[in-house]
Amino acid sequence: MKFLNSMDKDFDFEFNKLVNRSNLDMDSVEAIVKNIINEVKTDGDDALKEQILKFDKWEVKNNLKITQESMKKAYDDLDDNMKNTLKKAKNRIKSYHEKQLERSWLNFENDGSILGQKITPVDRAGLYIPGGKAAYPSSLLMNVIPAIVAGVKEIVVCTPAVGGKVNDLLLAAMYLLDIKEAFKVGGASAIGAMAYGTKSIPKVDVITGPGNIFVATAKKLVFGDVNIDMIAGPSEIGVIADDSSDPHLVAIDMLSQAEHDELASSFLVTNSINLAKKVKNEIYEILPNLKRYEIAKKSIEQKAAIIVAKDKCEVIKLINDLAVEHLEIQTTDANSYLPYIRHAGAIFLGHFTPEAMGDYAAGPNHTLPTGGSARFFSPLGVYNFLKRSSIISMSEKGFNEISEICMSLAEAEGLEAHKLSVKKRLK
Repeated sequence: MKFLNSMDKDFDFEFNKLVNRSNLDMDSVEAIVKNIINEVKTDGDDALKEQILKFDKWEVKNNLKITQESMKKAYDDLDDNMKNTLKKAKNRIKSYHEKQLERSWLNFENDGSILGQKITPVDRAGLYIPGGKAAYPSSLLMNVIPAIVAGVKEIVVCTPAVGGKVNDLLLAAMYLLDIKEAFKVGGASAIGAMAYGTKSIPKVDVITGPGNIFVATAKKLVFGDVNIDMIAGPSEIGVIADDSSDPHLVAIDMLSQAEHDELASSFLVTNSINLAKKVKNEIYEILPNLKRYEIAKKSIEQKAAIIVAKDKCEVIKLINDLAVEHLEIQTTDANSYLPYIRHAGAIFLGHFTPEAMGDYAAGPNHTLPTGGSARFFSPLGVYNFLKRSSIISMSEKGFNEISEICMSLAEAEGLEAHKLSVKKRLK
């Protein structure tokens, strides 16, 4: 774990390494992923079956589709408490995302012209749900619900199957969300299949969902043939804390990301050196008791940093530079920081708002930009499944008012037919 103080001589050099943490070495896997995608484009389902045998180590004997019967059985077998848990999470996530809906609009000009915008959902969305090191029914909820709210009619889900079996809780969540098209395909294979279509898996218009470096690289390569939500890397958290913060809770929250993945990043930025030292000690006390100790240990050792700033202003500057996926503000005056936070995927305010609340049931989406990409990416939302079409209807008066502008610009650009299309309509 790095322990940095902004007063240190080499601070800028060491801190910039953290800022530039997003250097996913996509070049090293790009050739592999290109080959996988090309095989899927050429050989379709046959390629998928071969790739599943090669990478996931199980043989597809029947088809790739997850049956409705298996979803229903998994849901029926759930105890009532877990059924209610899924339902409550679904309702909270749905309620939040309904507020993101955009509306079509028309503006009637004084001259009789009409200008506007038409909002239309994509026809078919492809949702990737990870399933390697763990199963994530919460990710299914977070990806499917915004698509449903947006009005997408056809939803395709792909998820890897360990030994050919899909996690029962994930199956149950599929049933709750009324998923009709779901397939046991993971990694770059799934992205290629959804981007270009196979006999079993239909081609989609947009692909969303997190995944490993192979999934991220595949999404990058297919972008343009389909839309994507973002290119996300390993999970991360940043915590702003001061002397009012409980070092035990700060340490646990940092470890909540570290247990995700060996490559997950955990940062603390504080203006209290005493708190910084206490948090470091707490991390190493809690760490050995975690079930995912080996994963969390590697993450903390290689990707975690505690940063001591000289004052609140510098804390804000440093956290904005890091542009973290999850930002917790655990201070007495957490709300006072909010106007100054410019770059963060999700912001968690106050001592009673651990990042885990956002992962599961608070309502906002947990599919978030990572690796500093919060500078330009947004959380997954309803808007990822919507398109905007401009509407223009010129009256004769409105046409006459701007015809000279259009002809002059067309002439300046050397586009004669453009100019004539206006000139020939003039009376």
